Amino acid sequence: MSSTYYDLKHVQSSFDNFIKSLGYDFILSKKGDISYSPDVPFSESFCREFANADIFLLIIGGRYGSATSTDNKKQERTFCYDNMTKKEYESACSRNIPVYILIEGNVYTEYQTYLQNKANENIRYAHVDSVNIFRLIEEILLKPRNNRIHTFERFPDILIWLREQWAGLFGELLQRMTNQQQISTLSNQVETLSVINASLQKYLDALVSKVSPADLPESIQYQHQRLNKFEQSDALKQNKFFKALSNWNVDINQFGVALLTTETFDEFKEKLHKLSNDPERLKPFLSIHNWSSSAQNSINEARIVLGKQPYFPLS
Repeated sequence: MSSTYYDLKHVQSSFDNFIKSLGYDFILSKKGDISYSPDVPFSESFCREFANADIFLLIIGGRYGSATSTDNKKQERTFCYDNMTKKEYESACSRNIPVYILIEGNVYTEYQTYLQNKANENIRYAHVDSVNIFRLIEEILLKPRNNRIHTFERFPDILIWLREQWAGLFGELLQRMTNQQQISTLSNQVETLSVINASLQKYLDALVSKVSPADLPESIQYQHQRLNKFEQSDALKQNKFFKALSNWNVDINQFGVALLTTETFDEFKEKLHKLSNDPERLKPFLSIHNWSSSAQNSINEARIVLGKQPYFPLS
């Protein structure tokens, strides 16, 4: 846990008991839980110890705190230096561990006032010692994720909220485990079907190679053609050039038809432009004259999959 709230001594034991009742250890730098080396700044020692944390709890009160050992120690009203709490929060975000942020109610109320009066440096706030508190809150809220906040009036409010949040986190974990088991079962079934399909394909290929087409039942010919088309379609979907075209809303059928009905790359581009659902958006992409060798190779591969001659000389 990290905090700008300096009046934590009377609830420290409550946090200890609460966290330990869940089977976790409670790490608080202000409590002396961090082992440090005398030859490096304390902030570096804390970050090293903090790397083993699973959950980060940030409590924001009205004190911004002291600067980190590598920052200018001078605290000014308008100077937004990085304090230890901010460094600890940024470290948690960089490691992508769950972060729970609690802000004292009076501080968050004054933060709303600050937002309306940023340009006025003469305002004195009753519940914070520095506008850096508000800047820290603002920076947290601007992050795209992992910035869920909750305001509190009394410290028991914190424990109630954390119980609810961590119960939900545990429930989500159980749901993910269930989903993972279902996915694993489905994956095994798909793998089994893949093996069966490969075996059937081999049997069919052997049969086709030994019996003249005229003697094959129509159903076997149909299935053989169907499998070939499926394999061709799957190969085209994996083609790098098609993946690029798909960003311009070109579907696999349009791609295949354009490849099959043209003999040159210029004809292919013209055909694809006509088939496209969004021709004007596709036009800039197709108008590129100096196609790279990688693009040419991908286009050639697509033609070969369909049994056609390559548009470009093979490299």
